[in-house]
Amino acid sequence: MRTTADRIRHTVGFELIGLLIFAPLASLVFGFALHQMGLVGAVASLIAAVWNYVYNIMFDRAMLRFTGQLKKSLPIRVLHAILFEGGLLIVFLPSVAWYLNISLIDAFIMDIAVAGFYMVYALIYNWVYDAVFPIPGATSKRDRQAADCQSAN
Repeated sequence: MRTTADRIRHTVGFELIGLLIFAPLASLVFGFALHQMGLVGAVASLIAAVWNYVYNIMFDRAMLRFTGQLKKSLPIRVLHAILFEGGLLIVFLPSVAWYLNISLIDAFIMDIAVAGFYMVYALIYNWVYDAVFPIPGATSKRDRQAADCQSAN
């Protein structure tokens, strides 16, 4: 499993890069002022940072329990991103509607678009992060056995 320091680096990087992309893009797409989208993004980022930390610990524990490993296939990465964004959608809907003074339906449409953006972003970010900062011991038993056989020869 990842260390606490690694999880913090992962979360901070995810949120900072995501916010730098989100605020100007959302301002352009939704027609709100950059400072409004920046504030929505910053508050969402703080909430998401806490959720990211807790969610990834729970997801890793579930993976270890059900699969015995932490290596993520593409379908597992897609599931990871969908479940992560689904949890955030439940929290953000009422707060976005209130702050931007829009209906819950409009907030829902906006949240779906934002969740779609962050789902794709999370998939790419986590894939790249795992490649740059691999999980120690994340290889499967089969990979370790093959490495042991090769080192024995």
